[in-house]
Amino acid sequence: MKILLIEDEKDLLEVTRDYLLKEGYEVVTAATGIEALNKFRAEPFEFVVMDLMLPDLHGEELCRLFRETSDVPIIMLTAKSSLEDKINGLALGADDYITKPFSLRELIMRIKSISKRVYKQATNESLAFDHNRIIIDRNAHVVLKNNAEVYLTKIEFDILMVFAENPNRTFTREQLIEITMGYDYIGYDRTIDTHIKNIRKKIEDDLKDPRYIKTVYGVGYKFISKDSRGDPCPK
Repeated sequence: MKILLIEDEKDLLEVTRDYLLKEGYEVVTAATGIEALNKFRAEPFEFVVMDLMLPDLHGEELCRLFRETSDVPIIMLTAKSSLEDKINGLALGADDYITKPFSLRELIMRIKSISKRVYKQATNESLAFDHNRIIIDRNAHVVLKNNAEVYLTKIEFDILMVFAENPNRTFTREQLIEITMGYDYIGYDRTIDTHIKNIRKKIEDDLKDPRYIKTVYGVGYKFISKDSRGDPCPK
């Protein structure tokens, strides 16, 4: 799991980072709010641990900006211990609030507890692939790429769901048409190619070398699952 750790106190940042690394987490650090925001927008994270008092951007404002585009779990770290401060932090969208000084073991236990709760719920509603770079919400019919929503038409979403629920399985064009459009569809089977092309434009970084939807020449297409999460995905 990749964690964005935001703390302006150098010693505390390094000690916390090292402890998280020891526990097996991937950690990216930031010492200011602007640095954290830039890193958050540049790559996907599965968890955020952030100091509330930052030199350039208050942690509450940073949390609000995170929440504009992402539901990533957030733990706030702060010297403020009043009940009102905790309520304010939680109201802004933080999942937990730890008062300094804190135990690193306690931080780890809270990260594990929140992750277990959040991602257990998520697997019932969504599929995530490639370290959460691609998230597909079944119920809301929403697709996120790097925490940003990607607009797909209904047929594009249906095709992507067929792939996502059957990773690494090859489908012919005829099979995709039957599943998503119905057995009585009358049309050119190459219509699927156009839909696949449009989906790739929206979720792939390199159209010349697609990362997710691969062409199986002479057969059809398949979806390559990378570090997948979700109940339909094989382990």
